[in-house]
Amino acid sequence: MKHSIALCLLHILTMGIAFSQKSNPVPCDYEQKMIQQGLINVKSLDPSIAVLLKYSTIDNFVNKDVYGCMTACYLQKKPAQMLARANAILKKKHPHYRLLVYDGGRPFTIQKILWNSLSQYPPHQRETYVASPSQKSIHNYGCAVDLTITTNRGVPLDMGTPFDFFGKLAYPSHEEHFLKNKQLTTQQVVNRRLLRSVMQQAGFMPIKYEWWHFNALARSDAKRIYQIIE
Repeated sequence: MKHSIALCLLHILTMGIAFSQKSNPVPCDYEQKMIQQGLINVKSLDPSIAVLLKYSTIDNFVNKDVYGCMTACYLQKKPAQMLARANAILKKKHPHYRLLVYDGGRPFTIQKILWNSLSQYPPHQRETYVASPSQKSIHNYGCAVDLTITTNRGVPLDMGTPFDFFGKLAYPSHEEHFLKNKQLTTQQVVNRRLLRSVMQQAGFMPIKYEWWHFNALARSDAKRIYQIIE
């Protein structure tokens, strides 16, 4: 009995830590620059959107906090409105679910850090996982978002792989193959399809290699319309 209570308390504590935000006693330079460029904190449009920036933790492929003081998700106005619409669609279908954002607008300086952290891969392979600084990421224009679905209790749905998983098991384009081979379960694929459905209904575009990544605009359009986030 004591063991069960201890496990329960540990789970509650862990979830509390996962969704807690760092305290910022002074304004964050990254966030201030994005505000000055007209980007919007997504929670200002819909406070029920959960945000846990993975690059503001050590739970990412770099295994270190590269965002520092940055804890809020900022997007350009139109993509932010699209994200709020996707969350509304999700909650209408599943009132006990909401979107959990892992990344949004990303400063270009951080893009360089992420790219250089994968120097063990040749450039053509590296670009499968991180956009080259020479090409720029759609994140760098505030027009892409990485996310999943979570319950109201803060438990993310099982998508078959973690965020930032490097491998074909994370590819939406290979889901049928892995479902047939029982490397993905039916429920995991259902969860991914639900995420894609609500995001696409709101106007976002999925990509082939990451179940968590969605673009509000094509790269060429993002470059034409918006200024890069420095």
